[in-house]
Amino acid sequence: MPKKNNKNSKKRFEVGENETIGQCLDRMKKEGFTPIRRAEEPVFREETRNGEKVMEPVGKTIVFHAVKE
Repeated sequence: MPKKNNKNSKKRFEVGENETIGQCLDRMKKEGFTPIRRAEEPVFREETRNGEKVMEPVGKTIVFHAVKE
């Protein structure tokens, strides 16, 4: 049984700022990938308060983990 090339068989697709989830899924399909997992990841901004660096959450992004068909 041949071994799969892991480097090209998995990929992360992030839903763009002006893109719908459906458009992201269509883009994945065009590249030959199938989604296996959806994750929402926080977006942080670094701020300095009273001389101390603080990571402030400012939003979230949706990321799909996909495998090659």
